[in-house]
Amino acid sequence: MSLKTDRLKDEGSRTQVVAAGAIAGLTARFVIAPLDVLKIRLQLQTHSLTDPLSQAPRGTLPTLRHIIKNEGVRALWKGNVPAELLYVCYAGIQFGTYRSVTLLLKNIGGMPDAAESFVAGASAGALATGCTYPLDLLRTRFAAQGRRKVYGSLAAAVRDIYRHEGPGGFFRGVAPGLAQIVPYMGIFFVTCEALRLQLAGFNMPFGSADATAGMIGGIIAKTAVFPLDLIRKRIQLQGPTRKRYIYGDIPEYKSATRALGMVVRAEGVRGLFRGLPIALVKNAPTSAVMVWTYERVLNVLIASNKTEEKMIP
Repeated sequence: MSLKTDRLKDEGSRTQVVAAGAIAGLTARFVIAPLDVLKIRLQLQTHSLTDPLSQAPRGTLPTLRHIIKNEGVRALWKGNVPAELLYVCYAGIQFGTYRSVTLLLKNIGGMPDAAESFVAGASAGALATGCTYPLDLLRTRFAAQGRRKVYGSLAAAVRDIYRHEGPGGFFRGVAPGLAQIVPYMGIFFVTCEALRLQLAGFNMPFGSADATAGMIGGIIAKTAVFPLDLIRKRIQLQGPTRKRYIYGDIPEYKSATRALGMVVRAEGVRGLFRGLPIALVKNAPTSAVMVWTYERVLNVLIASNKTEEKMIP
């Protein structure tokens, strides 16, 4: 494996890798915040896609116009505070774990590059998801609020969920979340690493090979696991506040497997892919910005550290 391909895995210290990952996550979230809110709203729409009598907005543009008209432009950044915390923490844990697991597998030896990338990516995704899941749930609940607020602030939301739902309330939907992220991160890192190796020979400008590899890897991985992402979002709204969100007709789901069956019966197979186009539009720049920023920041941190070492007598 070339040095170019190894860079994401084993260059830089643990602190540099975590810092670069956190900055990459923060930057990516800033770029795609409105798309994230729009995607969540689309995923929470439960009306039949073939029902001509439904009054709910359908499709990306009608939903976007509905949000701006009824809630204002600022509504496109609902849940941004927990989302920023989520992206920073998630990216830092993800890249740090990916590096550590990869180095461990290299020391063990005997594993093909593709398998190594899959195991490291899946492990990184699972750990990052579990550690940051409460922030993901809070992000979803704030994004699902209409003009009538369910929670007045982030602190109020944490207190209310803990008081009325217990600690487990912060982990509603974690099962489909973990079931989603393991194949997602595995597919993403395998595809990304393979494409970066292939694109390295084209001498693409401004680091666009990294961005292109991240974008394509994100599209393929997101499409493969999207139904689980939709189920996770809907289960996150379960509980005593279920009927108080912008879409108060979300059914009560007892489990992820039952939720999948209920969605298919009520909305058809297409219902499992609500919001996929906007998710891909969001995911492509997110993955591209994440990988591109990570590479640039890590290089700056490594160069800065080398400069400091030279200055020490």
